[in-house]
Amino acid sequence: MLCCMFRSRRTAHVRRLWKLRVHNETRSEEETAEDLELKSFTHTMLKRLKEKQLDALTQSVESKGGEETECVLLPKCEIRLGKKESTPLILCCRMWRWPDVTSLTELKRLPCCTTAGDPAYECCNPHHWSLLLQPDISMLPSGWEELEKAKYTDDLDRPPDEAVSMETGMTPTPRRNEFSDISSQFASGADTGQSTLNGHWCTLAYWELRQRMGRLLTVFDSFINIYEYLPRGDGLCLQVLQESAETDSVRRTREKIGFGVILSREGDAVWLYNRSQFAIFVHSPTLECPNRRTLNVCKVMPGYSLKIYDYNRRHFLDNIHDPKYLDGPYDPFSVRVSFAKGWGPHYSRQVITSCPCWLEIMLNIDR
Repeated sequence: MLCCMFRSRRTAHVRRLWKLRVHNETRSEEETAEDLELKSFTHTMLKRLKEKQLDALTQSVESKGGEETECVLLPKCEIRLGKKESTPLILCCRMWRWPDVTSLTELKRLPCCTTAGDPAYECCNPHHWSLLLQPDISMLPSGWEELEKAKYTDDLDRPPDEAVSMETGMTPTPRRNEFSDISSQFASGADTGQSTLNGHWCTLAYWELRQRMGRLLTVFDSFINIYEYLPRGDGLCLQVLQESAETDSVRRTREKIGFGVILSREGDAVWLYNRSQFAIFVHSPTLECPNRRTLNVCKVMPGYSLKIYDYNRRHFLDNIHDPKYLDGPYDPFSVRVSFAKGWGPHYSRQVITSCPCWLEIMLNIDR
């Protein structure tokens, strides 16, 4: 009897996961052979997972990444699917997230995944991965990497001066002894399992149009969730900053933030992952074309990750910026992110303060 109950529970999980698969809208109804091969492999793969892993995968797919779930490990190997070869990770991503993904080079691991570096197994939880967005940065002169790596020294451990926000009228960033007060406003206490950096690496400010909501938040952990609604998770919850929106545009935009974004400090770069169901828009000094007046705002679609700040490139840009091209205040250490609404020369909103909901990321370097 117990054996039958165990099998029926596993079978129920497999059936639920198969029903939750995403469909390729570009595929014609006649192309069913690959679907049958994929279904056969999926059922075989899922039945080989341990019950705990099967539970984690089901929870992750059903919540669309809203629940914090464990890694789902499968062997690193090539699998023949019809006339093509693939890997378990690619097939899982095709099944439950992106039906057109074909290569590992299209993917980036999220900081919530804790099994990086395993020589034999790969995490196949599709919500532990994102699509990698490669912006066009061909405007930068060639060879800058080699020139700058010889001069670059990491000064993040040097005691910084007090950071300020250009949008808050030179409002000072809170020091570490103020963090206990901030944590009482924000849900920021759970252990993420990630190593913390020496001191804070950035300060966050959340804005609605021209008004800053709540206090500045100092970030010490290597990554942070920023969201309007998340079933289970910790980080900066925007709901606690302003209970009711003052305008309809702000209210409608806040409803689109959903799971929001993950902001992550990784080595010599800062990454942003869009976990919401709508596009976000990013302006960063290291994604700009130097000595150009036109503002470059990058659009990041749902499920994509973008390197929003490159510390090495920042040193390079410091040496080539010409002050005559700067029409107003310029902060080489600040990144701005707008939720759902773009701004700049290609949009009706020309400035970030016209966007209903946006985030200011003030990096703690050379302040």
